[in-house]
Amino acid sequence: MPNYRRAFIPGGTWFFTVNLLQRHGNDFLVREIDLFGTSTQSI
Repeated sequence: MPNYRRAFIPGGTWFFTVNLLQRHGNDFLVREIDLFGTSTQSI
């Protein structure tokens, strides 16, 4: 895996993609969106 260098900017924004193994008929991310948001706030 490449060693990416990223600029650290206080208050900056991160973008990442979440993908599920079973995508069709799976509402896990919709049901748990609040948990996902709170778990990533301090990153």
